[in-house]
Amino acid sequence: MPDILDYCKDLKQVRFKSGQAMLPEGERLGKLLILIEGQVEVIRERTQVTHIDEPGSIFGEMAVLLDMPHSATVRALSDVTAYEIPDALTFLDGHPEFSLHIAIMLARRLYYTTSYLVDLQQQAAGKRQDLDLVDQILANLVDPKEAGHKRK
Repeated sequence: MPDILDYCKDLKQVRFKSGQAMLPEGERLGKLLILIEGQVEVIRERTQVTHIDEPGSIFGEMAVLLDMPHSATVRALSDVTAYEIPDALTFLDGHPEFSLHIAIMLARRLYYTTSYLVDLQQQAAGKRQDLDLVDQILANLVDPKEAGHKRK
């Protein structure tokens, strides 16, 4: 499958300054951004979810596909250059290669999120001793006396 940037050559490029919100949480803009260069962070409810610097990363797809406001803010951590697709839903309707790329990306994200959820559920049920060990180590680092009492 060709790289998503190969499909973007004729799209408008936009630039964002470090610290600038590219897609604000709670707003409904109907556009997609595809990272060309720079570093961005994704923030949801004032918590950084992730840091992204991979060219070809797509932002705004959930809001566009679900016809809802952005669930997180995408903010530039450096000067950023991105391709912009203003009327994304109409664009995707006429460009199946973009739609397929987004579908694969979302399927991959769902796979990893589901795997993570299963790990958390197994940890909560005490079935994942390897994850429980991480909790014990972290508790010991925070308060060694308290962690020792919990093991007894």
